Amino acid sequence: MPTNKDYLMYVLDLLRKCSNITYKYMMSEYILYKDQTIFGGIYDNRFLLKKTKSLENMGLIEQIPYPGGNKMYLVDSENPEEIKELVTLVVKDLKR
Repeated sequence: MPTNKDYLMYVLDLLRKCSNITYKYMMSEYILYKDQTIFGGIYDNRFLLKKTKSLENMGLIEQIPYPGGNKMYLVDSENPEEIKELVTLVVKDLKR
């Protein structure tokens, strides 16, 4: 099931505490960027973050975004401050 625009708007609202967030629509889903770094995406109306070392012990649920894709972490928080912390950690790891 492709992600709907309403869910995209919901996730962007959750990301409101993060600066420089952009997205690209690709194959009925959305790829999420912070400072031009891909940190996650929205797949089948699920907000997922890339798996990185900093998130390994945070108790996040792993999910596969699409058949054949690498596991990612499901964001199940609705707290913009907590989400900002997660995104910051992922981007920091990816830029190393």
